[in-house]
Amino acid sequence: MKIFGDSISGNCLKVKWTADLLDLDYDWVETGVLKGETRTPAFLAMNPAGQVPLVLLDDGRPLAQSNAILLHLGRGSDLIPADPYLESRVLEWMFWEQYSHEPYVAVARFQVRYLGKTPDTLDPDLVRRAEGALDHLDTALKGRDWLVGEAFSLADMALVPYTRFAPEAGLSLQSRPSVSGWISRCEAYLGLPALGVSP
Repeated sequence: MKIFGDSISGNCLKVKWTADLLDLDYDWVETGVLKGETRTPAFLAMNPAGQVPLVLLDDGRPLAQSNAILLHLGRGSDLIPADPYLESRVLEWMFWEQYSHEPYVAVARFQVRYLGKTPDTLDPDLVRRAEGALDHLDTALKGRDWLVGEAFSLADMALVPYTRFAPEAGLSLQSRPSVSGWISRCEAYLGLPALGVSP
């Protein structure tokens, strides 16, 4: 299996972390979005949408969209609960992540970290929605170790990368102790170095 991904992307990192956690054999192909490497004819032939992550399965079939890849890689593992309701709750969080979290938290981080904006120059509506997503997570995690059930799942995998990077956009995690504690648990479970929660 080949994973085409950009190491600055939370969407790509969650695919890598899932493959690592499940001890899957793969080749990582660093594909720089900022370098235009997702817009080459060779890459567009594999994924006409011109996006990473992209996985070429062992048989050569391509699969794109980070959460679709997570679901494919996670089939049959403990990352997807056996209980149908809990599995649907995992999907609920994964759909929410791509619709109500990533478009705001990740975009704010990208604009500050890679486009050189300062947090005070970000679109106020973007910041409001990013703050709202983090507040929603903090509320959901109060008194809980994980987002669904009693174990780490693809719901946590889908949401931790960009939440973990939120301070790079000037978004506070210190004011969200439930989120901060959850990030630390995810980092420990995945064997990641702690990034801390400042600002």
